[in-house]
Amino acid sequence: MAARIFPVVKLATKVGIAGGAVYVAYDSGLLSGSADGAEALSKAKAVIPPAVEEWSKYFGLELPAAPKIEFSPGDAWNSGVRKSIHALSVAPTVLCEYSSQGMQYVKELFK
Repeated sequence: MAARIFPVVKLATKVGIAGGAVYVAYDSGLLSGSADGAEALSKAKAVIPPAVEEWSKYFGLELPAAPKIEFSPGDAWNSGVRKSIHALSVAPTVLCEYSSQGMQYVKELFK
């Protein structure tokens, strides 16, 4: 009997954790607009370091200081999107140039 219940309990636990994660993300505003996401990120940056410090003291662990990284995922994302759109916009022209160069190469081979 226990062999049949264990997979169900295991699945229910996984679904509960996943559902809880989605609920917390939705409740904190991560699944709404970018302004709400930025606000939630700033709240997390303010809350997480003191919590980690408290837990490390509780368990008697000494953690190294977190490195300060000044990186904006939004800027990197926008840069990647701009480069992709630029590559798609010049693709017909570049393809035409490569085709004409290929035709010239083939013509020179048959001379």
